[in-house]
Amino acid sequence: MNRVLFFYFFIIVFAAQTSLLQAQKPNILWIYAEDTSPWMGCYGDKTNAKATPNIDSIAAAGVRFDRAYVPAPVCSATRSALIVGQSAIRFGAHQHRSSRNQETRLFLPQDYKLLPEILIENGYTTFNHGKADYNFIWDMAKTYNYTLKKRTDFSELVHKQPFFGQIQLRGGKNNTDYLNKSVRVDPNNISVPADYPDNEIFRKIVAQHYDAIRVDDKIIGQILEALEQTGLHQNTIVVYFSDHGANHLPRHKQMLTEGGLHVPFVVMGPDKYVPKNSIRKDLVNVLDLSATTLSWAGADVPNWYEGQNLFSKNFTPRSFVAAHKDRLDHTIDRVRTLRTEQFRYVKNYKTDRIFLQPQYRDSKPAIRNLQQLYESRKLSDTHQQIYFGERPVEELYNVNEDSAMVFNLANDMEYQHVLEQHRALLDQWMASGDMGSNSESIASLKANGDGKKWGEGVNPEYEKYRVDSDGDGLSDRWEIANNRDQNDGLLYFEFDCGGWQTEGWRSTDISSNLAGTLGYLDFKLDRKKGTIYKEGLQIRETNHQKIIAIKMKSNASLKIFVANDHGDLGSAEYSGNSSYEEVLILMNKNTSLSGTTKLKISFRGKKNDLVEIDYIKQL
Repeated sequence: MNRVLFFYFFIIVFAAQTSLLQAQKPNILWIYAEDTSPWMGCYGDKTNAKATPNIDSIAAAGVRFDRAYVPAPVCSATRSALIVGQSAIRFGAHQHRSSRNQETRLFLPQDYKLLPEILIENGYTTFNHGKADYNFIWDMAKTYNYTLKKRTDFSELVHKQPFFGQIQLRGGKNNTDYLNKSVRVDPNNISVPADYPDNEIFRKIVAQHYDAIRVDDKIIGQILEALEQTGLHQNTIVVYFSDHGANHLPRHKQMLTEGGLHVPFVVMGPDKYVPKNSIRKDLVNVLDLSATTLSWAGADVPNWYEGQNLFSKNFTPRSFVAAHKDRLDHTIDRVRTLRTEQFRYVKNYKTDRIFLQPQYRDSKPAIRNLQQLYESRKLSDTHQQIYFGERPVEELYNVNEDSAMVFNLANDMEYQHVLEQHRALLDQWMASGDMGSNSESIASLKANGDGKKWGEGVNPEYEKYRVDSDGDGLSDRWEIANNRDQNDGLLYFEFDCGGWQTEGWRSTDISSNLAGTLGYLDFKLDRKKGTIYKEGLQIRETNHQKIIAIKMKSNASLKIFVANDHGDLGSAEYSGNSSYEEVLILMNKNTSLSGTTKLKISFRGKKNDLVEIDYIKQL
């Protein structure tokens, strides 16, 4: 055989071998649901028993992961992490809906590649049918090289194997209005989780989520049937999971709770890749799916990946699963959490705002109901605390007994050793990098918090670039958003904005958190005297009365002093009262608020005297 013929023979044999190897690789299909909690028959849910046959069939044919958790309780942060293989706090994609305009563009580290790009390099056809929602700049053409015409049309894929595809489902966002009454869940026949009021509104919300899952299950059945009709089912690994918990329940989506992070995760496929009839009860990070997917495809797992192949012989069960929460739409926060075998530990970095901050769901029935119950004092003490209460630095829950996370054990001396262990584990996890410790750019803040359909930003972070026309220390945008007059020049602090509970009041000699429950400041004196102050004022001479009114209550008699950066303004005696009363401080005749940039209010009493303030205003 001459050299030319040998060369062509080699090329033909190599191509045939390559084609055979590619054909032997499995197809991988992610069925990726939005906003869905694991309320299915296969997870032992009684309401949806026999109502989710297709999801249940995947679990029965393969593996059901009972304790799978996502890395964030919101779609874009989770989806960004999963497609990169690493928690979004490591590479800067942690803020929800980042990188959406020219001024806020974010780029991945230079050597990073998206999961589908790696699979393309390994001979895969890749596609995504539905949302992507990645918080960085990415190249569609380099990431997905095929377009699925509709979610049940796999005819062309028969000749494009192996493939990796994502089919996005609406999950909790499904429209369930059209469902026949015989298919719907009766709100009177369900149980409301303990972290919600058990009333008609929440019963309807819970029932609707069950209905939404039933809608998805039918669609999943159609997808599975389409795979069978094309014969692709024989060599296709099917994964069903969600990006976070239920959307209409305010302590599921957007919260670092069991409800927000615990998701369905079931897998089936050829015996070579997926065990049959298996149940896994170990703690799983859904980031493990990224590493597992590459392993199924025979691709090397990059060194930046945080997950591991769930079916590797060398698989090491996790001792904990961690997650993060940062800005969500216009709502700024920073919370970190981890889940161990028995406990969930939460660390809050923004203690000047309540748990249930202003958010995109404020006009929805759930939030409106909670607010109405709170305002009418019909909310239970437990629900008042977990929604409108003062936010502690740390939370600890025995989730094996308290899955709704309503009993915080962080201050229980019996659990101090457990608290210290979890604190150390979180420090260990964050030591690998947390870009959430950095402030977001002004351009990004403006892009998400100014004049947006989901709401106006009312956190202190927005105040640093906004205009304060009347010099009262609160920006015009903030005052308008909180139904106050941005031009009145009045000092008026009502503490009723959950996104900035203290409205800028601080202290250097009071150690307790000034932020109380929604609508109040409260603190204990560390010694005989304690002072709170407000900076950033630019007060001009006005025709307003020279009176400062403080509506407050305390368990003790107090002497109250008001001063500005020019000297003492006035004082008043307070005799102590179990009910709120208005204390009036008349300013000294020869003093003025004009030119004030800092206002101070001091309370003289005894150590541990409790002071609760409803409002501070100038009359």
